[in-house]
Amino acid sequence: IDVIVIQETPPHLDKVSAPSLLDLLVSLGTHDAQFHVLDLGSIFSYQPGTMIYLAGKLLHHSVPKWEKGERIALA
Repeated sequence: IDVIVIQETPPHLDKVSAPSLLDLLVSLGTHDAQFHVLDLGSIFSYQPGTMIYLAGKLLHHSVPKWEKGERIALA
């Protein structure tokens, strides 16, 4: 489990994930962020309490800088 605290996450692929499994991302905090899946051209609301299942080894994803609040993510 990775804990990500108060930082934007640049576009990337997860290196240690298995390509046949989905990763679970859990967003906590007080932020108003967005979750981008670049390969799909999709942007999702990434509010506190959001859970996303993602093939992180196969799909480039990111969380760009947000305006206010703090973000804690479990990945």
